[in-house]
Amino acid sequence: MTALLATTHEPTPAEIAATKPYQAWGLTDDEYTLIKQTLGRLPNYTETGLFAAMWSEHVSYKKSKPVLRTFWSTNERVLQGPGEGAGILDIGDGQAVVFKAESHNHPSAVEPYEGAATGVGGILRDIFSMGAQPIAVLDSLRFGELTDARTQHLLNGVIDGIAGYGNAIGIPTVGGEIGFDPVYQGNPLVNVMAVGVLDQERMQVGRADGSGNTVLYVGAKTGRDGIHGATFASAEFSSDAEQDRSAVQVGDPFLEKLVMDATLTAIQQFGEAIVGVQDMGAAGLVSSSAEMAGKAGMGIHLQLDNVPQRETGMTPYELMLSESQERMLLVVTKGHEAAVQAVFQEANLEAVVIGEVTATERYELTWHGETVADLPVKFLTQAPKQIMEQVQPARLQNPAPDFTPRVADLTTVWQDILAQPTVASKASLFRHFDSMVRTNTVIKPGGDAAVVRLRGTKKALAMTTDVNARFTYLDPYIGGQRAVAEAAGNIIATGALPIGITDCLNFGNPDDPEIYYELAQSVAGINEMARQINTPIISGNVSLYNETDGAAIYPTPMIGMVGLHTDTADITTISFKQPDDVIYLLGETTADFNGSELQQLQTGAIAGRLPGLNRDKLSATQQSVLAGIQQGLITSAHDLAEGGLAVSLAESAFGTPFGFDVTVPWTASWLFSETPGRFLVTVPATAVDAFETRLDTTYLRLGTVTHHDRLVVTTSDGTVNLDKARLQQAYEGAITWQRS
Repeated sequence: MTALLATTHEPTPAEIAATKPYQAWGLTDDEYTLIKQTLGRLPNYTETGLFAAMWSEHVSYKKSKPVLRTFWSTNERVLQGPGEGAGILDIGDGQAVVFKAESHNHPSAVEPYEGAATGVGGILRDIFSMGAQPIAVLDSLRFGELTDARTQHLLNGVIDGIAGYGNAIGIPTVGGEIGFDPVYQGNPLVNVMAVGVLDQERMQVGRADGSGNTVLYVGAKTGRDGIHGATFASAEFSSDAEQDRSAVQVGDPFLEKLVMDATLTAIQQFGEAIVGVQDMGAAGLVSSSAEMAGKAGMGIHLQLDNVPQRETGMTPYELMLSESQERMLLVVTKGHEAAVQAVFQEANLEAVVIGEVTATERYELTWHGETVADLPVKFLTQAPKQIMEQVQPARLQNPAPDFTPRVADLTTVWQDILAQPTVASKASLFRHFDSMVRTNTVIKPGGDAAVVRLRGTKKALAMTTDVNARFTYLDPYIGGQRAVAEAAGNIIATGALPIGITDCLNFGNPDDPEIYYELAQSVAGINEMARQINTPIISGNVSLYNETDGAAIYPTPMIGMVGLHTDTADITTISFKQPDDVIYLLGETTADFNGSELQQLQTGAIAGRLPGLNRDKLSATQQSVLAGIQQGLITSAHDLAEGGLAVSLAESAFGTPFGFDVTVPWTASWLFSETPGRFLVTVPATAVDAFETRLDTTYLRLGTVTHHDRLVVTTSDGTVNLDKARLQQAYEGAITWQRS
C-alpha cells in the first residue's frame, strides 16, 4: 500500500522514520519497527500518533494487563465486569449498581484544579455511558507534607476542582479519604470514584456492532486541549522539566450536565436503537471509536471533516488525539439517527454523524476526501504484550526489627496522633463538597462509609474508598489484603453487606522489577481477600509511572467498595448514641505497630514486617458485626484503622454530649496498635446477654458510654482522665489553616 496523505506542516513518513518524534510520545523503536513491518509501509504522522496513544500504558495496559487478568471478577451478582466503562452488579428488584474509579494524578500535579475537575467529569461519563444515573462521587487523595507550600497549593486546587465540578453538575460528593506522606511530595494522587444506579433493562455497553450502523458524535466541540494526555500519563515526572500543561484538559460541568441528561434521555426513549455508548476519555476520539470497533470485531470509518471543531485549522492528528471534555460517541442503528440527534440538539449540544460501522475490521479515517489512516483495528487496539521482570525489593528480604513503642505520657501522645494530618478531621476540606444535593445522602463525609438511599425502595448503597499505602510498602501482598479488609470494615460498620470492588492501582515505573513485584503482589493480596468476602473486582484503573526524579510513591492500590442495605432501618453510624451503652472491642488485638501512625509519629519513618492475616477470623468478626446491626443489637459501630483503638474511641465520642470510661488489659501503647479487622461497637445494657451469646469472634467488654464529656481510660500503666474538648480541638484544628 502506498503512503497515505500527510497534512501540511507535518513530517512525512520518511521524516518520521528519520527523526523519530514518536519517542517523545512514548512509542519505542521496537514498537515503531513492528508497526512498519505489520503495515508493510511507513506510517504517516496521524497513524503514528494513533499508535502512540493506543499503545500507551494508560490506554493499553500492555505492561499491567498480565497482572490485571488475574483479578477475580465474577460471582452471582456480576452483570458486567472489567472491559467496559464501568462494572455493574445486580442489587435485586431489576435494579443494578454501576461504579468505577479513575485516576487523574499527572494532570492534577500540573494543573490541580482542572486535573481534579476533569477527573470527576470523566468518571461520571463512564457511569452514564452505561445507562446509569450517577448518584455519588467519592475521592481518594494523597499529598506530601502538609507544611509544604506546594502541597498547600495542590491541596487547595484539587479540593476546589472536585467541589467546583461535582457541585455544579449536581452529583453529591459523599465521601473519601485523604492522606499525607513525604513520598507523594512530587507526585500527588487524585483518584475519583463514581456510583450510579439503573434499571437492568437499560444497560448499555461500548460496542460498535452492526455493519452500516451510524457513528454519532455528541456533546462539546473538539479543541486542542489534552492532546497526548494518555502518553503524558504514561511517563515519569522530572523536577528539572517544565511539565506539559497542554496535556491537561479543561472541563465544563454545566455542559456535562446537559450531556448526561441528554444521554440518559436518549437511552430511555430510544434504547433499542442505541447499539453502543462510550465516553471519549483517555486518547479521545481514537480510543473510544477503535475500542468500540475492536470489542465488536468490526471495522469503523470516520469522516473527520464532520467532527465539530472549537478551533480553526485543526489537523486529523489533533482531532483524533484531543481529550477535550464532555464528548461521547454513540453507535445508532441505521435509520434512527435523526430521533437520537434530536434529543441532544434540543439541549443545544452537538449531535453529528461522523462515520459508520463496517465489516472490514479496518480503522479508516478520511479528511478532505483523502484517506489519512487505514489500519487493522485489532492491531491498533492490541498493543504488543510485555512480560515484565519481578524482583522482591531488598527491604522485604531483610525487614527491620519490629517497632516497640513507649508511651510515657498517654494524654500527649493521644493528642499528637489525633493531630497527625492523615488522622485529623478533614471537615475543613469536605465542607466545600455538596454532599446533600439530590437529598438522598444518609451518611455524609466523616463516617466510615457514605450511605445513599435509593428512593422508592427500602434499599441504600454504602460506599467507601480506602488504602493504607504504608502497609503495602512493608508487604505488598498483605497490604493488598488489608486494603480490602479495611474497605469492607468501613461498609459493614454502616450495616451494609459488601458486594463489589473497583480499584485504582497507583504505582511507580513498571520497568523497575521491584515496582512490578509490588504491583503483582498487591493484586494477589487483593484477590485473596476479595474472594474471602465475596466482593468481585468489576472495574478499575491503573496509574503507573508515579515517580519524580526516579523516586517512586508508595505502592498505593486504592480500593473502592460498594455495599448494599436491603433495609434503611439498619443504617448505623460511628457516634455514641446514649449513656450507659456498653462498649465492646471485637476482634483480636496484637502488638501491630509496624507501619502504624505511632511508628511514624515517634520515628519519622515506617519499617518492619507485617504479620499475616487470619482471613477466616477476620471474616467471622465482620459477620458478627453485620449480624449484630441487622438484629438491632448494635447502636453504633466504628471500624478501627489508623491510630487504632485510641482514635476510634475519640472519634465515636466527638460530636456527641457523651464521654466514656473504659479499661483495657494492656499497656497504654497498645491503644495505638493497628491490628486489622477490629470494630468498636456499642450495645444497650439490656441487650448485652443476647449480643454476647450471638458473637462468633474474640471480644473485650471495655466499659460504658458516660453522661459527662470526660474520656477515662485505664490501662496496665494506670488511669488517665482526659478532657474531650482538648482532644477534639487537636483533631479538628490540625487542617484548619487550609480554608478560610
